[in-house]
Amino acid sequence: MNVRRLLALPVLAALLTGCGIRATEVPTDFGAAPSRVPCSLTEPDISTQSSRGVPVQVFLLCGSSLVTVDRTVRVPDGTADAKRRVIVAQGLLDQLAETPSVSEKEAGYTTDVRGGMTVSGPAPGDPEDALRLSTTPSDLTSYALAQIVCTFSDSAAAEGDGSVILGGPAGKPLRRYECTSEVRSRPGSAKPPSTEVSGS
Repeated sequence: MNVRRLLALPVLAALLTGCGIRATEVPTDFGAAPSRVPCSLTEPDISTQSSRGVPVQVFLLCGSSLVTVDRTVRVPDGTADAKRRVIVAQGLLDQLAETPSVSEKEAGYTTDVRGGMTVSGPAPGDPEDALRLSTTPSDLTSYALAQIVCTFSDSAAAEGDGSVILGGPAGKPLRRYECTSEVRSRPGSAKPPSTEVSGS
């Protein structure tokens, strides 16, 4: 009797295997974890923020729109307001030109602002709140211009009404730009509204 039971065990095991009752070998891995929600950072990326500096936000591209991310800009204590605006503007420009962090890239963030661009204060005869870029705004891509205008307009570099006066190197015309909801949602096709500005 015992011999028959022992012989029956392999047969029973085979039958159970055929019926798919191999509980210990059922896969428990249901694939990779859900991917990060596009254009959404689960928590601040401290790798992109300096331990010391003024907290700011810059507009990066994600999908077909502009989205803000946190950054910091270093401003020396006691800096005069006029010079402070230029330092902040340059810091923002540098941050826009930085390659997004790994987590930002995974979330779909990109930038169209290229490195090497500089910003200076008003040239002689310019309004005191004017900012001049080393690249003429009209020579920038629509995405890059939208990023710069919206970032500047949401910072200490802007006018009280949120507009920003930008121009190229000295001698180039100045224009007052605004960042609208349409520009933020469609930076590739909606150019920042602007009006020509005359000297002071």
